[in-house]
Amino acid sequence: MAAPASRQVRRRARAAPRPRSAEDWWWDRLAPRGSGYHLLQSDSMLLVLSEPGPARPRAQRRASRRTPRQAPPGPSAAAKPKAGLRPEAAAAPAPAPAPTPTPEEGPDAGWGDRIPLEILVQIFGLLVAADGPMPFLGRAARVCRRWQEAASQPALWHTVTLSSPLVGRPAKGGVKAEKKLLASLEWLMPNRFSQLQRLTLIHWKSQLVGECCPRLTFLKLSGCHGVTADALVMLAKACCQLHSLDLQHSMVESTAVVSFLEEAGSRMRKFWLTYSSQTTAILGALLGSCCPQLQVLEVSTGINRNSIPLQLPVEALQKGCPQLQVLRLLNLMWLPKPLGRGVAPGPGFPSLEELCLASSTCNFVSNEVLGRLLHGSPNLRLLDLRGCARITPAGLQDLPCRELEQLHLGLYGTSDRLTLAKEGSPFLTQKWCHTLRELDLSGQGFSEKDLEQALAAFLSTPGGSHPALCSLNLRGTRVTPSTVSSVISSCPGLLYLNLESCRCLPRGLKRAYRGLEEVQWCLEQLLTSPSPS
Repeated sequence: MAAPASRQVRRRARAAPRPRSAEDWWWDRLAPRGSGYHLLQSDSMLLVLSEPGPARPRAQRRASRRTPRQAPPGPSAAAKPKAGLRPEAAAAPAPAPAPTPTPEEGPDAGWGDRIPLEILVQIFGLLVAADGPMPFLGRAARVCRRWQEAASQPALWHTVTLSSPLVGRPAKGGVKAEKKLLASLEWLMPNRFSQLQRLTLIHWKSQLVGECCPRLTFLKLSGCHGVTADALVMLAKACCQLHSLDLQHSMVESTAVVSFLEEAGSRMRKFWLTYSSQTTAILGALLGSCCPQLQVLEVSTGINRNSIPLQLPVEALQKGCPQLQVLRLLNLMWLPKPLGRGVAPGPGFPSLEELCLASSTCNFVSNEVLGRLLHGSPNLRLLDLRGCARITPAGLQDLPCRELEQLHLGLYGTSDRLTLAKEGSPFLTQKWCHTLRELDLSGQGFSEKDLEQALAAFLSTPGGSHPALCSLNLRGTRVTPSTVSSVISSCPGLLYLNLESCRCLPRGLKRAYRGLEEVQWCLEQLLTSPSPS
């Protein structure tokens, strides 16, 4: 009697309903039955959509995840009982087959086919903004028709970066990769590049792609060699909207650049250049009024620094580029051409908003040079004079600009033998305290009293409003704890404060503070810390 009883207990255990798993519970919480929502699941995400869609039944989805697909058994396998089964189980009738699914209940076509095209384009746009359209859009177009339609949207092909496949590859593999890329470009140029607006070529040695880019406005050549004058002139003729050219860190003959400027100079707005022995010829074209609409001009040094200074005719540049808004001479050793006796000053740059003369080495920028550059620039907003040790506060006080927002006077890596000004910093803050957002006095030799008077200008502003100062760099200065405390208290928007190597501050506080919380913590420490001995 014991055997039948144990068999009956086992049968009851098999007949008892299975407890609900955590997956079933979460499934019902996300999309309850009758709620009008359905779930779309893939390998890496789960979408809850409100529109009714042909989603598979939950039991079918769980079964497909738990057990792999198997081929249906043949007739002989269905008729022959399996070995090892009891006679009762072998003789038991087979369960009724499941009804054949209707087209509405058929297999899921994939979540990618049901995402609206507009949403899919926005998702692709985030990936393109991070890594560029190539090679992602080319691979996405092979997934399905919906992805191909999204990947071909013109809005995703406004900015493209092409890098030469020969860089970092062996000779045989590089040639093969180059042939593959050129074959892809033969299809991409007529089918995708018609909407291209910004193009960057890195270490490019092939012919410039410009015939199929009528909307191109910006071209950057980085590390390119062998660019001929014919290629640049053809590009200028084919791309009638091209107005920005970046040639930094590229070896391009001056004759090619001059020919390009003669063809497209009337519409040029922005121009970037790396200083070399051929810069003089290119600047000569700019001085000849070939680019009257130029707004941005940047000349910087490359890896190999040139010890020969560049002689820049300031007044001729003002006449040749009267619409200039941004002028950057970065890390460049240059000196202005002498004005001569009886020569009237130039017209200035009436539209100039940014002047950057930052340098890590000794330069020839003085108060007189700065006056020649900015005597006609009342709308200046940013003035970067880092490394210009010859500039004094008295020279800055005479500038005509009244709405300066960023002033950088930091000295980095300068020689200790230079004689730095110890007084005059109040001239700067009293003139621009109501508009300054960023102030950099790093490495300057102003005395404790002079800095206290200068930073006291932020304690009271016209109209009783709070100062706009949000960044203050006092690294290596003689600022005192009381002065720093007053500045933090009077500038509630201060988000960056650099106090590194400030000899008058207590130990543990000589560092850079980023963010409102760190700046306020510095204020608390200064108010509670004893004065340094």
